[in-house]
Amino acid sequence: MMRLDKFLCETGFGTRSQVKEMLKKGQVTVNGVAAKKPEQKIDEHKDQITCQGKTASYEKYVYYMLHKPAGVVSATEDKREKTVLDLLKSEDRRDGIFPVGRLDKDTEGFLLLTDDGDLAHRLLSPRKHVDKTYYAKIAGSVTEAHIERFREGLDIGDEKKTLPAMLEILASEPETSEIRITIHEGRFHQVKRMFEVVGCKVIYLKRLSMGAVALDETLAPGDYRPLNEKERELLGIS
Repeated sequence: MMRLDKFLCETGFGTRSQVKEMLKKGQVTVNGVAAKKPEQKIDEHKDQITCQGKTASYEKYVYYMLHKPAGVVSATEDKREKTVLDLLKSEDRRDGIFPVGRLDKDTEGFLLLTDDGDLAHRLLSPRKHVDKTYYAKIAGSVTEAHIERFREGLDIGDEKKTLPAMLEILASEPETSEIRITIHEGRFHQVKRMFEVVGCKVIYLKRLSMGAVALDETLAPGDYRPLNEKERELLGIS
């Protein structure tokens, strides 16, 4: 059971204060009967709720693909910095949403926002070895020797070496290189630390995909959208 005002907020009909106004105006019905009290308890899965003539349908969890821009932090709240949740419209916010994993403040790309803790655990568990693919610009020349070292795993100062990573050279010049890298872990600053170990520096980093789901390149940095049916299937979301 859920409070009616909370239900309407989480199904995108407005803020708590906006919902209360709609209730006062008789714009909300529960099973065909006008509802006035925001604290009224409803069964979000069985009751038929309408608001301003529109049916309110409830999803247990939400899943948003965000094209994270540089300059925001992967956190639910921060007193000094803008967070990825601050990029959500008010009608898309609901209690419990969080970013699945972290991207550094200056890193861009695919970030999943959800309130599904079980899915987050599956995607982040070291035992699952979920692929994470990045595009990066590197200061210096990346060579075939680097590919082999990444394939073998690197000692980046943790208890264990990194798992083997797949490094692909897209362009290599004396001053800068462009690469694609796929890792199977999510250690702190992992990609940057791996390149530091081999004497290189990451100057731009963008996550392209997580698991089998790739970033929708039509999303501008800072934009987001719900996962579509195919993407949900790829992540094992029923």
